[in-house]
Amino acid sequence: MNIYKFTAATPFTHNIAGKFEAPNAEWMHLTRQLLDFELIVVTEGVLYIADQNKRFTINKGEYLLMKPTDNQHGYKSSNCSFYWIHFYTSMPYETIDSSSKNIEPDSISITIPEQGVLESSERIIVLMKQLQDSDRRYGMNSLNNFITSTILSEISAQYFIHSKYTISDNGNQLFNDIMDYINWHICENLKVSDIAEYFGYNEKYLSTLFSKNIGTSLKQYILQAKMDHAKAELSDTNHSISQIGYNIGYNDPHNFTNAFKKVTGLTPSDFRESYSKRKLYYK
Repeated sequence: MNIYKFTAATPFTHNIAGKFEAPNAEWMHLTRQLLDFELIVVTEGVLYIADQNKRFTINKGEYLLMKPTDNQHGYKSSNCSFYWIHFYTSMPYETIDSSSKNIEPDSISITIPEQGVLESSERIIVLMKQLQDSDRRYGMNSLNNFITSTILSEISAQYFIHSKYTISDNGNQLFNDIMDYINWHICENLKVSDIAEYFGYNEKYLSTLFSKNIGTSLKQYILQAKMDHAKAELSDTNHSISQIGYNIGYNDPHNFTNAFKKVTGLTPSDFRESYSKRKLYYK
């Protein structure tokens, strides 16, 4: 797998961004020349896309970073949706192989594998929505460039942090398994005691494990994961506030609103309206 290492001395240059929703299951990506870099983050379904050298299959919760190519095209139809950004950079960059030992990001570069699983796709969705809203609301190139750079830096950080969490020693394996369990059961009224019972560990041990890895307790992580999921739904869908609350385990919309405001400082409605101007494409 190729890995792109960009010099981070100046921001990336944003070109255009939006969200695409396939009109039907027969849709297939068009064939074209790609003149700049394109970042794709799939939110529903599966995207089948290729260049002249390789075919890519991008599932929900995954991303693809394509470099300029003479032949970007779809190779299989699918009913999918995804966010996308076209951008370019005036700074030097290099393409390195994943076997290289010097691939992690540092203070002077941003390192992004061409394809990967997002540790928190919800955070990327919110940032993508903010980019579209800012572009339509202000139309400031400098602001768009900085938000684009933030998105790419976030993807880089998520990829390498996720890689560290999947190391196969007992502590990290348990930590990773609990994170997956929380994501799969986000719609339930999760409690630390339930998770401890399911995995057969002491509650205090699990909270210490999370504090050691990410600096927050397991209880706080559960709350944050729920609110991240809610923020993504508020940004990405037109679901009602009560439905979104129900989707993360809150039967009472007032309790959901109070919890959301406690974490974010905004009500769900205020959060949604803050970045309401998205660009939605169907072709």
